[in-house]
Amino acid sequence: MKAVASVVLNRVYTSEGEYARVSQGGNIRNIIFQERQFDCAAETLLGNYNPQNIYNMNPTEEHYYIADWALSGNRLNEIGDCLWYLNPFRPSCSSYFPNNGSGTFHTRLGKHCFYRPTDRYKET
Repeated sequence: MKAVASVVLNRVYTSEGEYARVSQGGNIRNIIFQERQFDCAAETLLGNYNPQNIYNMNPTEEHYYIADWALSGNRLNEIGDCLWYLNPFRPSCSSYFPNNGSGTFHTRLGKHCFYRPTDRYKET
């Protein structure tokens, strides 16, 4: 969860590319609710109701702790400046993500692959 929080805040505070425009100077809500970015923020997925959306969740003390940790400026060192993550549902990570080549593989934590921006990201 700390790794994902690190990615979210990296998007909020990046000074270039798509996420700089979306965050409009640091608006975390704009980043979290950007369409097709975080499944948990969507009430529907592929036209079907998403029962695992944030409106149906009951946060625990751990969730509040991680949110406070990230909002206090903390990041996981292993994540660096990564702007993307995904679970590929396979043992290996692709070299690039998203498909436009704006991110390159950085590290894998558990089942998730993390990607840092390439120079191409600045053009998004």
